[in-house]
Amino acid sequence: METMLCATLPGDHTARLERRPVPRPGHGEVLLRMKASTICGSDIRCIYHEHLGKGPEGYQDGMIAGHEPCGQIVAAGEGCRRFGVGDRVIVYHISGCGVCNDCRRGYMISCTSEKWRRAYGWQRDGGMAEFLLAEEKDLVALPDALSYTDGAQVACGFGTVYEGLEKIGVSGNDAVLVTGLGPVGLAAAVLARKLGARQIIGVEFLDERLRIAGALALDGKPLFDAVLKSGDDNVEQVRALTGGAGVERAVECSANAAARNAALRATRKWGKMVMLGEGGSMSLNPSPDMLHEQKTLVGSWVTSTWKMEELVERLVAWDLHPEMLVTHRFPLEKVADAYALMASGKCGKVAVCFDEELK
Repeated sequence: METMLCATLPGDHTARLERRPVPRPGHGEVLLRMKASTICGSDIRCIYHEHLGKGPEGYQDGMIAGHEPCGQIVAAGEGCRRFGVGDRVIVYHISGCGVCNDCRRGYMISCTSEKWRRAYGWQRDGGMAEFLLAEEKDLVALPDALSYTDGAQVACGFGTVYEGLEKIGVSGNDAVLVTGLGPVGLAAAVLARKLGARQIIGVEFLDERLRIAGALALDGKPLFDAVLKSGDDNVEQVRALTGGAGVERAVECSANAAARNAALRATRKWGKMVMLGEGGSMSLNPSPDMLHEQKTLVGSWVTSTWKMEELVERLVAWDLHPEMLVTHRFPLEKVADAYALMASGKCGKVAVCFDEELK
C-alpha cells in the first residue's frame, strides 16, 4: 500500500480525512498497522475546538491526530533492538530526546529538549491513520491477554491515572473521592478499586456521565458506592458518607475550580489529593484547607514508560480490561462523528478502531 487514510484536526470543531503516503521506518523506527486509537479530552480542549498552546508544546498544523495509539508492527528499520515485525505494542505518546534527566527517568512527557521532544498527534503524526511511524524507544509491549483497545487506554488515560494513584498511594484503608467522571475519572475509580479502596464516591455535573458511572460494575459489584451531582453541598455529602471525617484520598479529574476546592475540603485530616485534570484554576486558603489539617496536594502529569510497563503487568494479573470504559467505537471513515461525540461529553471513552477491534 502506497497511501493511507488519515485524519487531522483543523481547529474548527471538525475532523478532516485525507490520504497521505505510507511512511517508511528509518534507523530505530517501526511502522505500525493501527488497531485502536482512543480520543483524549486534551485533544478536544486544545486541538479540536481551537489550537491552543504555543512553542514546542503547541499543536503543529497538519499533524495527524491521535496520541493514544496501539497497533502491530509491520516493518522495522535498522537498529531496532527489542521489537520486530508482528509484535503488538502500545505507543508512549511523547517521544523525548532520551538523554535528558527526565527522559532517563522514563518521563519523556517532561523532556527538556525543545528540539527533540515531540508528542504523537501534536508535534509528530499520531494514531488516527491506517499506519503510524514510531520510535522503538517509545514502545511498550502489549501482552496477548489484552486487546489493542485496552492498550490504547493505557497509552494515556489509564497510564496517567495509575501514575497519580501511585503518587498518593491507595489501599484497603482508603475511601476515595473522584471528581469529574469522564473517561479519566472512571479510570481512576476502576484502578482505585483494584488497588483495594474500600469506598469510592464520584462527583459529576453532566447527567449522561452520572448515568454511565452509576451503571458501571466491576467484579460483579457496582463500581461506585455513591455518585453525586456536582453542587454546593458536595463537601457535606461526602463527609456524611464517610462518618463525618471525609475521604483519605481524592482524585481530581474535572479541571473545574469548584470541584477542585470541594475535593480538597472533602479530604480528611492527614489525607492526600492528586490533581489530574488539565486546565482551569483553583483557589484555596492554605491554613484551614491544608496546613492545619496536614494535607498533601500532589500534581501529576501523564506517566513514565516504566510505570506503563508496570501497569500492563498489573492489568493482566487483575484480569482488568480498560476497554470496559469504551462506550462507542468508530471506523476511521467516521472519525468526524467520533470527535463530535467525545466533544459532547455524552459518552464514556470513544475509540477509532481497525480490523478485529472494530466490534
